[in-house]
Amino acid sequence: MALQLRVYVPPHPLIKHWLAVARDKDTPDVLFRSAMTELGRWLTYEAIRDWLPTIDTAVNTPLAPCAATFVNPEVPIAVIPILRAGLALLEGAQALLPLASIYHIGVVRNEETLEPSIYLNKFPAQFAPQAHVLITEPMLATGGTITTVMEELTKRGVDPANVRIISVVTAPPALQKLNVAYPGLVIYAACIDEGLNEQGYIVPGLGDAGDRTFGT
Repeated sequence: MALQLRVYVPPHPLIKHWLAVARDKDTPDVLFRSAMTELGRWLTYEAIRDWLPTIDTAVNTPLAPCAATFVNPEVPIAVIPILRAGLALLEGAQALLPLASIYHIGVVRNEETLEPSIYLNKFPAQFAPQAHVLITEPMLATGGTITTVMEELTKRGVDPANVRIISVVTAPPALQKLNVAYPGLVIYAACIDEGLNEQGYIVPGLGDAGDRTFGT
């Protein structure tokens, strides 16, 4: 059976609440940042539920020995915010993965052609083969940016099966593109929106997540 992209939209009421706050055009920047932090936290929680590698062992409580499960410290975890908007979700994700390494990549989209180009890449020359990678990207619109980042990761030894993406709003063009390029990839999103406008922005979307996060 052929692999297929999997997109999960968790029905958590807090995800729905903070999505509504983030969508509202009257939400001030400071509250928008809080909404994105909370979305980063809750989407990460859902994304790592069955993804974090664990080890089974035993511990001694004050009363008796018992079985115990720990997150496996031998498996490297990386969180990759796609600059600059991906930084909006980083704080929430990092709160749940405090020992994860953080690697930055900056991608800018040409507003006329909608084609992405990399202006900053702080990835290592090679990731460990078993590395688990969480990408934070608030909006998956055309799919150009996320596909570019996936290309950079796979060139450095990352298995797409070990990648999870958290995104606030996604659109069908990005999902269709990723399904062709990286079938089997897993995405956790607060919502799948209806489509894109002529400028390539998601509708109804959030507006410009980077501008609203950083007040510019």
